[in-house]
Amino acid sequence: MVTLGMKIPWTIQMSSFHAMLVVFLVLSCFRVEICYGQAGGGDGDGDGEVAAPPPEQEDCDGIFLSYQFTSREKELPHLKNVSAQAWAFKSEATILNAGSTELKAWKMYIGFQHREILVQTDGALLVDGGDLPAQLGTKGATFAGNPMTDLKTMIDTAGDYTQIQSKIKFKGTQFGLGTKATPMPKSLSLVNDGFKCPNARIRGKTTMFVCCKKDPKFKAKKIEKTKFMPKQNGDLSITYDVLQTFANNYLAQVTIDNNHPLGRLDHWNITWEWMKGEFINNMRGAYTHKKDSTECLYGMAGKFYKDLDFSQVMNCEKRPVITDLPADRKDDPKVGKLPRCCRNGTILPGLMDKSQSQSIFQLQVFKLPPDDNRTALTPPQKWKINGALNPSYKCGPPIRIDPTQFPDPSGLQATSASVASWQVVCNITKPAVPRCCVSFSAYYSDSVVPCSTCACGCKTTETDKCSTREPAMLLPAEALLVPFANRTEKAKAWAKIKHYDVPKKLPCPDNCGVSLNWHIDSDYSNGWTARLTLFNWGNDPFQDWYTAVKMNKAYEDYENVYSFNGTRMEKEVNSTIMFTGLKGLNYLIGIKNGTDPKKNPMVPGKQQSVVSFKKKHFHNIDIKAGEGFPTRVLFNGEECAIPKRFPRNNAQHLNSNALMVLCIAILTFLFMTDRFH
Repeated sequence: MVTLGMKIPWTIQMSSFHAMLVVFLVLSCFRVEICYGQAGGGDGDGDGEVAAPPPEQEDCDGIFLSYQFTSREKELPHLKNVSAQAWAFKSEATILNAGSTELKAWKMYIGFQHREILVQTDGALLVDGGDLPAQLGTKGATFAGNPMTDLKTMIDTAGDYTQIQSKIKFKGTQFGLGTKATPMPKSLSLVNDGFKCPNARIRGKTTMFVCCKKDPKFKAKKIEKTKFMPKQNGDLSITYDVLQTFANNYLAQVTIDNNHPLGRLDHWNITWEWMKGEFINNMRGAYTHKKDSTECLYGMAGKFYKDLDFSQVMNCEKRPVITDLPADRKDDPKVGKLPRCCRNGTILPGLMDKSQSQSIFQLQVFKLPPDDNRTALTPPQKWKINGALNPSYKCGPPIRIDPTQFPDPSGLQATSASVASWQVVCNITKPAVPRCCVSFSAYYSDSVVPCSTCACGCKTTETDKCSTREPAMLLPAEALLVPFANRTEKAKAWAKIKHYDVPKKLPCPDNCGVSLNWHIDSDYSNGWTARLTLFNWGNDPFQDWYTAVKMNKAYEDYENVYSFNGTRMEKEVNSTIMFTGLKGLNYLIGIKNGTDPKKNPMVPGKQQSVVSFKKKHFHNIDIKAGEGFPTRVLFNGEECAIPKRFPRNNAQHLNSNALMVLCIAILTFLFMTDRFH
């Protein structure tokens, strides 16, 4: 016991000093940033050591995933609204192969849920090829390894963690949590086929983990065992083949294959990001939008290649934009003379023309040290591809596959292989805003149900003058033939004639470059007919166009189309009919001036045909109830916006005011008749 006046031992004095120091460090930590499992406090980088892995890792016989939240710091501006306050966060994810088989091309899903904006990732890339900063929202994101894509086993590496484990470090911003909260993701899982992951568990407040094991019910397709990943299936497959390699450059070939029955590209543009300072010296079968050697001359390339004439270099951009050559360059000895090139960027579905479902181009790529040797080959990342009015594609990261086999150029019955090959898989995604729309009309209704308001988006400059919420006004049939700017007076006059309500603020236009009209032409006991009309409101024409309609009930009774080619897509897409132009009629021209440009409105490009259906399978099909209208329409692979209502009988279009007037008139007539008698 220590009494008053006793001499306190030096060790006790030091213990008190340590306690005060600990308190000071804790307070400092909360003052600078909120630290979670971080040894050493905030050092500006936030790269403190992460806590040891949970003991469950030792019991995992599969793929062990973990997520460690490290720290976060309140960002400016400081707001009272908790949901709007931004926090800079740092965290780390780990994927470990604790099983007995190699994991190739690993992909991990992290269920971020606090409106995260990802600013930096080390050790992985976003699977959708998005650029950073990336807004993840509340849907989370999937990541793929880069540069380490495959994870070997402990058995094959004698426990070498550098070959069986990969770590991803994250930096970003998140929203909507108080000071004491710990913002963890909602889930964690392995995306690779053949694995099953239970719900992730949380240890303490900052660590989430899950052990994913092979799914015993998963039946993998029998494929030949290969050194690298087998080719994956996707709507669009892009292969990056290295054909020749030298000390400081290599020759690559890019092959684009369209595998989707309704996918298509017109005037395609492809872009990627070089990872190690590469640049394109020359190309064959395609060209870059920009030819500028500035980035090479004043960068590392200029210092390394001192004797190279950069004025002849094709492109030095980190993110080049590449497009197909026009058809007249096909036989050019310098840039053409390559099979399946030079089609002005058109790639058709194989169902239309198998020979035009592929596109090829070649490029000579120069490298920089330390990759100045033959075997140092790194494919570009963050691939993107798009077309003029085509489906939206999201592309994954390049995956190493077995070298592509080519017919020997000598003409002998032999094959030659590429030096190295990678595959990029792109899949169609539904765009936030369509670029085409559909209107409905019928013989039993005077009024046309036009394309929906803002069907293809609304311009911010329009919203002050028109309403984005008001439904589109019903129109007379002839109004479909004129641009929207010329429809306003027709719509008002039609509403007056038909006694329709006219909103104070008129609805905004549909803003679509292409529109289609489906008109019910007739309905009789044994069948019915429709008329399909295509309108091109843009300046650019569409060659080899096609449209596809999903008909549900009516599909089985499709009989014929008279001015188009019609094909049932029985195996490819359920209940869908594909229409293409006949030979000589496969060109949908753009909009042009009227007879008198000063008086007459512009005239869209048009194509039209009658489509006939029987009533063999569905004799009681209710055409007027909407069963004769398509439930899904695509133009050149792009899904079009469809109205949410159908044409009604003329009597049903009377509004409340018109009905009241009619009722009063009838009552007055009855009253006067009764009084007369």
